[in-house]
Amino acid sequence: MDVINQHTGEKWYYSDIVKDHFFHPRNLLLEKPQNEDEYDAHGMVGSSACGDMMEMWMKIEVGSEKLEAEEERIKDLKWKTFGCASAIAATSMFSTMLTENGGMTLTNALKVRPQDVIMRLDGLPNRKIHCSVLADKAFQKTANDYFRKTGQYDRIIVDGAKIIDTKLNITDKDIEEAVLEGAQTLEDVQKKLKVGIGSPEIIAEIEQLTRFYKEKYYG
Repeated sequence: MDVINQHTGEKWYYSDIVKDHFFHPRNLLLEKPQNEDEYDAHGMVGSSACGDMMEMWMKIEVGSEKLEAEEERIKDLKWKTFGCASAIAATSMFSTMLTENGGMTLTNALKVRPQDVIMRLDGLPNRKIHCSVLADKAFQKTANDYFRKTGQYDRIIVDGAKIIDTKLNITDKDIEEAVLEGAQTLEDVQKKLKVGIGSPEIIAEIEQLTRFYKEKYYG
C-alpha cells in the first residue's frame, strides 16, 4: 500500500506487517473497560481535540506475594487511540511485544524503544516515525500510574523539560518534537523553531540534542 503526499508527490510505503497490524490490531479496545478495576494501571497522552490521543490499560502479574521488580510481568496491555494507520500499527506491535511469550517484565518493557517497534514492523516512512512514539509515551504514563498505586515512588519516570533558549523559551522537548516532525540538522531545527539565532553560545547544545533525538528515533 503506497500513500502519496498530494503536496510533495512523495510516496510512503507500508510493509505487509504494518498493514496486518493496522487492519487487524492486537489488544485494541474499541470502548473503555466497564470495570477499570480489572486493570492495575491506566495512562493517557494527547487529546482527541487535536487528533493524537491514546489511552492504555495494563494488568501486572506478580510472581509472589512480595513485590519484586524482576517478577512484575505484563499480563495484559490494552489500548485505545485516535490516530493514523502508523500509530495504530505501531501500538498494536508494541502491545504484542510486551505481552508475547508470557509477558515482559515491567523493567524490560520500559527499555523498549520506538526503533525496536519499527524494526518489528519492517520499517515506517520517515514522516510517520513520530507516530510510533505515541505508544511509548502512553506506556510510560501507565507505568508511572502503576508505580504510584503500588508505592514505588522511586521508580517513577520524570520527563521534565529543560529550557535551551531563554530568549524564546524553547525547551529540549521542543527540539525533540522538531526532530520527530522531520528536522535532521541544526539548520532544519532552526528553520522550524528559530532556536539559537542570535545566541551562538547554545548552538553546540542544540546540535547535540538534534543528533541525540535523531539517533533515538531514526537509528
